[in-house]
Amino acid sequence: MPIAPGAKLPDATLSESTQFGDACPLPPTKFNAAEAAAGKKIVIFGLPGAYTPTCSGKHVPGYLEAHDQLKAKGVDEIWCVAVNDGFVMAAWGKDQKALGKIRFLGDGSAELTKKLGLDLDLTAGGMGIRMQRCSLLVDNGVIKQVNVEQPSKFEVSDAATMLKQLG
Repeated sequence: MPIAPGAKLPDATLSESTQFGDACPLPPTKFNAAEAAAGKKIVIFGLPGAYTPTCSGKHVPGYLEAHDQLKAKGVDEIWCVAVNDGFVMAAWGKDQKALGKIRFLGDGSAELTKKLGLDLDLTAGGMGIRMQRCSLLVDNGVIKQVNVEQPSKFEVSDAATMLKQLG
């Protein structure tokens, strides 16, 4: 079962790279998700993987387009989390022209994904363990909203739904 509203965002290590060398992102910095969420209102959208069709064509572009509206509703940060490494997430964020507006965070070991109860076994399709497509609203480390998509759907984790939920 996915984590429920009222629960605290779990302690888990994520990685992020925002600096680039000549050929690729510089080594990612690791940080604790729960500590990074303290004192902030954060929208997290999770997805099966970087460079996948719905993630690249709809999910990230929707949150990028809604960036200013989310900020106007008091959101401090927008996190995109996937079971990829920090290098891949940084390169993808750069390709999406979203770095600086959305934090692209790698959950390479699926630690946060599993602690949230949002792991999805896509091994049969060659992708391994991934995060279910979802969105979360976290306020000062407490999860206020959880939206989890049904398989192969993109209906409740989009930016428009989150904007409605923020009021």
